[in-house]
Amino acid sequence: MRVGILGASGRVGARLVEQILTNPGLELAAALVSPQSRLIGSPVAGGSLEYRPADAAMKSHCDVMIDFSTPAASLAFQETLGTKTIPMVIGTTGFTDEEEERLTDFSRHRAMLISANFAHGFEAFRLAVVGFSQHMPEAEAAVSETYHARKKAEASGTSRLLASQLFQARSAAMGFAAPEPSITVNREGDTVGINEVRFEMGSAEAVFTYRVHTLAAYAEGAIAAAQWLASKPRAAGRYQLADSLNGND
Repeated sequence: MRVGILGASGRVGARLVEQILTNPGLELAAALVSPQSRLIGSPVAGGSLEYRPADAAMKSHCDVMIDFSTPAASLAFQETLGTKTIPMVIGTTGFTDEEEERLTDFSRHRAMLISANFAHGFEAFRLAVVGFSQHMPEAEAAVSETYHARKKAEASGTSRLLASQLFQARSAAMGFAAPEPSITVNREGDTVGINEVRFEMGSAEAVFTYRVHTLAAYAEGAIAAAQWLASKPRAAGRYQLADSLNGND
C-alpha cells in the first residue's frame, strides 16, 4: 500500500514516516510539509524520496493519504485535491464548526475517515465512558486532559468530543438537556496524552483514565485506519474510526 503523509515533519507525522519506512507491506509515496519548511528538497531518511510541499500538479500515486497537519493546511490540501478520489485519513484537530462543514463538503468527492484521536484503544475507552453515562445519567461528568507543555492551552479535539458525546448520552437518557461536562486543561512537560472522565455520584465516584505512552500509538492507529480505508473501494463520504473497528468490511 502506497501512503502519502501530509504534515510529515510534525510530531505524529514523523512517527508515521518512521513506521511506514520500516513496514514491508507499506511504501511511503509522499512526504508533504509546509511550503516554509526547511526540509523541502531534502531526502527522507536518506532515501530517494524528498520532502516537498503540496501543489496542484503533484503526482504521488498514493493509495491513501494520512493528514496530521493543521486545520488551515488540511483544508488547503483538500482544495488542492479538488475532485480527486484518493482516500483520506485525517487526524488533524482544531477545526471550527464551519471548517467541519467544509470537510463534509469535500467528502462528497472521496472517502474521508476523520477522528480526534487515533491512539490504539481510545475508541474502546470512548465507548466505555459513553456507555457508563447512558447507564448512570444522574452521575455528573467532568472531562480533563494533560498534554505536553508546548501544546496550545485550549481544550483538545479529544476532550471536546468526549464532552459532547457525554452531554448527548446523558440528555437522551434523562429526556432533557443535561449540564454540559466541564473540561479541565493541563499542560505538563513532555506528557504525550492523558484523558480522564470522572463521574461524581455523591456517595461514590467512577474515574476512567486513558494514557498514551508514546506518539507511536497515534501513528499505529492512523495506519490501521488507512489500511482499512484502502482495503477496498469505499464510497465517498465521511467515516468514523468506529467504522474501521466494528467488523465492517
